[in-house]
Amino acid sequence: MKTIIIFLIVLISNFTFSQTKIFGKIVDEKSNPIAGANIYIDGTYDGATSNEIGEFTFSTSEKGNKILVISFLTYETLKTTIEIETYQNKTFKLKESINTLDEVVINAGTFEAGDKAKNTVLKPLDIVTTAGSNGDIVSALQTLPGTQTVGESGRLFVRGGEADETQTYVDGIRVAQPFGSTTQNLPTRGRFSPFLFSGISFSTGGYSAEYGEALSSVLLLNTTDMATENKTDISFMTVGLGVANTQKWEKSSLTFNTAYIDLAPYKVAIPQNVDWNKAFQSLSGEIVYRYELERGLFKLYTAFDASRFDLNQESINSVAKTRVDLKNNNLYVNASYKGNFGSNWQITTGLSYGLGNNKIGLDNQRIENTEHASHLKLKIKKPISDRIKLSFGADYFITKFDEKYSFITNKTGYNSNIFAGYTEADIFFSKKLAMKVGVRAVNNDLLNETSISPRTSLAYKVSKASQFSVAYGEFEQAPRQDYLKFNSDFKNERASHYILNYQYSKDKRTFRSEIYFKDYNDLVKFDTQIAQYNSNFNNNGFGFAKGLDVFWRDNKSIKNLEYWVSYSYIDTKRDYRNYEAEVTPNFVAKNNFSIVTKYWINDWKSSVGLSYSFNSGRPYDNPNEVSFMNGKTKSYNNVSLSWAYLLSQQKILFISISNVLGTQNVFGYDYANSPDSNGVFQRNEIIPTADRFFFVGFFWTISDNKKDNQLDNL
Repeated sequence: MKTIIIFLIVLISNFTFSQTKIFGKIVDEKSNPIAGANIYIDGTYDGATSNEIGEFTFSTSEKGNKILVISFLTYETLKTTIEIETYQNKTFKLKESINTLDEVVINAGTFEAGDKAKNTVLKPLDIVTTAGSNGDIVSALQTLPGTQTVGESGRLFVRGGEADETQTYVDGIRVAQPFGSTTQNLPTRGRFSPFLFSGISFSTGGYSAEYGEALSSVLLLNTTDMATENKTDISFMTVGLGVANTQKWEKSSLTFNTAYIDLAPYKVAIPQNVDWNKAFQSLSGEIVYRYELERGLFKLYTAFDASRFDLNQESINSVAKTRVDLKNNNLYVNASYKGNFGSNWQITTGLSYGLGNNKIGLDNQRIENTEHASHLKLKIKKPISDRIKLSFGADYFITKFDEKYSFITNKTGYNSNIFAGYTEADIFFSKKLAMKVGVRAVNNDLLNETSISPRTSLAYKVSKASQFSVAYGEFEQAPRQDYLKFNSDFKNERASHYILNYQYSKDKRTFRSEIYFKDYNDLVKFDTQIAQYNSNFNNNGFGFAKGLDVFWRDNKSIKNLEYWVSYSYIDTKRDYRNYEAEVTPNFVAKNNFSIVTKYWINDWKSSVGLSYSFNSGRPYDNPNEVSFMNGKTKSYNNVSLSWAYLLSQQKILFISISNVLGTQNVFGYDYANSPDSNGVFQRNEIIPTADRFFFVGFFWTISDNKKDNQLDNL
């Protein structure tokens, strides 16, 4: 018995003495102790939890080199190799995890709207609920800071840039013809219905190296992913009819909408400042097919638009009006795939094709132009670690444009192939500090030019609710179609962006302020009244734009009221086109202000919206004065109202009135080419097509849950 006891004592003693004590301390990056961290040797049950002063201790019988694992919520898991026999007391420092809800977000120059946006300024599709926008995405974007209201165009002008300096992308793939066709001083609309898009990102500058061929801005439209249920939307409007339907299956869904617009009845009821022979008519539609694959999502998006109008256009240079007959047909097809492969690799790829055809009659003369435009895209993304995410990709743009005339034998046009490659990294130094750095290389075979464009952004979070961001980038694009069809002896036009941004977002309130500077170089100049076949072109143009944008949104202070306020100040000058000197362009107003509100009245089952826009006067050139571009229009004012009444849960009556007060806005002046007998150049005002716009619609939704309606889209 004594022998057995001695044996057990020796055995226990040997086991005890073979144990090694592991002890240390866990702290954060500021050396503050972390209590409750889990510490253990990988593959064993040997471990402990740190106490209130961050210290831990445990024993192990393991030998040799082992991996010590330390983890704690909201911090990166630390794995370090230790040698058990020689281990000494250590202090381990944990880094805050950047994969948290309050991580820093790089957002200089960008407004985002969408369920997946980490730093959302606007709710999904919220920007198209604006009174007076009449469902047009661009009209609503003109209430955001950094944009200009150019009523005679209807296109998107951003921070001193012309409309062609903004590119539109659907699911990351470029749209070559984002607007409908029109004639001089008659505004157009964007081609896309807001109903199919779940997210919108509007970059007023400093955007990612992923996107190119834009000097000023990119507008990113993201179609919805898989539909949630079957439903049908029916619309009866004073300007036409619309229907949309969604069908959902186990792994796929199909959504389509179509609309017929005819302004003929409307022009009879409401007087307009247009002499129509045949009022605007269009038949348009969109289709989105989605299919869930094992590791990704495939989308096929198709949009078509056929429109026409016939009018008599007044000209200060002619006693008789010019008859303009325009027929436009447009098709856009976009196929995309986004998914995962390998070990944490993500791929986004796709292609698009756009066809735009215009048949234009000017009295007895005929012009026809056709554009074929394609875009092939590939993007690969890989998280190198929790703190570094690398992406790289390539784009290939193909454009073929032809234009022919009945009155001359010459035919104009061009073929362009642009290849671009880029790489970009998101680097998170901490939860508070992050940087995006990238470079884009482009080769344009038409211009025979290769260029490199570096871009970088830095963001620092000063508190849980606020942060600063800065951005710098070089941006370029080929000269516009109006020039390339006559001449290809150009360089790319260029712009450098410098941006400082501050944003505060907390408890349904957002404040955003941004100052910027843009430096333009290599802009196109010519020596004729308009760009034409015998113009002498060069790239000697230059200019700048600098300013302040301020945005405030409040969804909480007043119950049931949502509103946002925007203000922009811009100082910009250019010497380009046929300008005689460096001056402020005629599409720029120095001061721009807007307020947008939407109020829900529960007792009335109604949503009432009001918007007000103000722009200071825009410059124009008066040939009766010596100084170039010395005139200034009166200020622009527009008050618009909307009312959505819930007849039942799925039936809505919607009424909207633009420019309720009937303000006589003037966008500029057309001057005669030569003086009259008194030596005076006569002029005509450029005014809106109507003093007011009235819209009445009935919207009916039929769905499985009997609850969905179109209220959020009105």
